Amino acid sequence: MSAADTHISCTSLAFSWPDGEEVFTGLDLTVGPGRTGLVGLNGCGKSTLLRLIAGDLTPQAGAVRTRGGLGHLPQNLTLDTALRVDEVLGVAGRRTALDAVESGDARPEHFAVIGDDWDIEERSLATLDGLGLGHIGLDRTVGEVSGGECVLLRLAALLLERPGVLLLDEPTNDLDAYARRRLYDAVDAWTGALLVVSHDRELLERVDRIADLREGSVTWYGGNLSAYEEALAVEQEAARRTVRAAESDVQRRKRELSAAHVTLARRQRYGQKMWDTKREPKVIMGQRKRAAQVSAGKHRVLHTERLAAARERLDEAELAVREDEEIRVELPGTRVRPGSEVLLLRDPVPPYGPPLRGALMVRGPERIALTGRNGAGKTALLRLIAGQLAPVSGEATPLVATGFLPQRLDVLDDASSVVLNVARSAPDRTDNAVRARLARFLLKGAAADRPAGTLSGGERFRAALAMVLLADPPPRLLLLDEPTNSLDLASVRRLTEALEAYEGALIVVSHDVPFLESIGITRWLRLDGGLSETTARAVREGR
Repeated sequence: MSAADTHISCTSLAFSWPDGEEVFTGLDLTVGPGRTGLVGLNGCGKSTLLRLIAGDLTPQAGAVRTRGGLGHLPQNLTLDTALRVDEVLGVAGRRTALDAVESGDARPEHFAVIGDDWDIEERSLATLDGLGLGHIGLDRTVGEVSGGECVLLRLAALLLERPGVLLLDEPTNDLDAYARRRLYDAVDAWTGALLVVSHDRELLERVDRIADLREGSVTWYGGNLSAYEEALAVEQEAARRTVRAAESDVQRRKRELSAAHVTLARRQRYGQKMWDTKREPKVIMGQRKRAAQVSAGKHRVLHTERLAAARERLDEAELAVREDEEIRVELPGTRVRPGSEVLLLRDPVPPYGPPLRGALMVRGPERIALTGRNGAGKTALLRLIAGQLAPVSGEATPLVATGFLPQRLDVLDDASSVVLNVARSAPDRTDNAVRARLARFLLKGAAADRPAGTLSGGERFRAALAMVLLADPPPRLLLLDEPTNSLDLASVRRLTEALEAYEGALIVVSHDVPFLESIGITRWLRLDGGLSETTARAVREGR
């Protein structure tokens, strides 16, 4: 089958979770050949849609059809650490049969297993090499490779299957810059139908079109992420102009209705005066009174209907304007004076992972990007600084109050409400004070009382960020471990907004270079046995 024949089709798709939460009702979607980026707010159903297409979930109504064979790389990938690489790739049986034939065993079952794949070992090694995994080979186990390499291994397995349709769900999560470059190259080379969910700007700049999933329906935009954002900005400005015009129309109709009431009152007073003075015959005055009442009534009904129509147009116009609120936070207690000592590192050796050779002093409100290959020990170093791990030797000593936002957001107690979680980190604050601060993180009313375990990805992130930033004492050294993983684009913007208000020192582990640049990084450090200065360009290029 040619790449031009590959496609995904969803017709009248309906799906709800067992607790009754409705995700889709009558969703129609067709994805043809080429690269399609699926974007939308956290919790809108992007991953659920991919799982429905992949057949991992069953819709309550509607149909899903794919043409060309399908491969799916899920967001939360778990591989058995005992599996060999060739087993992950799905080629172990063919390798065994090839070895048997080469050893002189000519039984027919071996040839049946091999089929036409006499070059399967060479193709497997070439695919691994194309993704930067050539050093792994086919006989090592999953337990010997990093989490990022596991993602690429699974992608390699999909590429070997040669599906016509490929689904990728946040594929760059946990990948270092080098591995991301390899994945970008694979996406650039894809010729079938590709549907990718991602917050990674560089990846979304490589797509041919954007599918914007919002409130259970999809809106299409041609071009990559930049083209989508430009088109959306134009749309939203036009929508806001329509709202302003509709609001003016409503005010004008209100004035007309008010004027109609005044006119009716004047006519009633004049008619009553004429009746009281009996200047005309009673029959004529009665006819005029009835005619005036009918005319005034029609006039009032007309203006009432016009006002109702204007209000309806305003309601429709407001629906087109996206209410993606922004975080507004003031954190004066986090201020660090320029030049003051914040953190001292001296040859720390964590209980696991590689040791860190050398020393580092962080001074003042520095913003440091900590980069390096998967497995270099970045997360272990943050946990040493946060006090969650004790160094076997050496020193990792923060000199100010420290806050740590781990990659998995496991600072939250899932059984407790958002309010109680934040109150736990700030026990001296009143309930009203906690709620007022949470509202600035867009967690208002009922959302603040929900158990943390029921929050969407974006809500959970904001709750964890609020818990860390609003702690007593306020953190003057903030440690963030891959904070943009699994966040939609709106949530990444909100994180950037919150960090704009932060006046302390910042150490961020991230491979998301556009995000790092947006938060004003002042030093770029690479962890590779020791800490060395690097640049944004070097990180972007995977060096």
